[in-house]
Amino acid sequence: MPKMKTKKSAAKRFRVRGSGSVKRGQAFKRHILTKKTTKNKRQLRGTEGVHSTNMASVKAMLPYA
Repeated sequence: MPKMKTKKSAAKRFRVRGSGSVKRGQAFKRHILTKKTTKNKRQLRGTEGVHSTNMASVKAMLPYA
């Protein structure tokens, strides 16, 4: 069997933690920031874990992670 290829776009967006969970960046903080509240922008900082309902698709994109 040939090796499975990693989706390179997914490899740049996700990182696997030591526990096996996957972390991702927050969305909705790139542009049109003037109409968003300061509280909203502050809460969009940092990273989040990938939700359990999306883990199957992330694992399919990152077969060796």
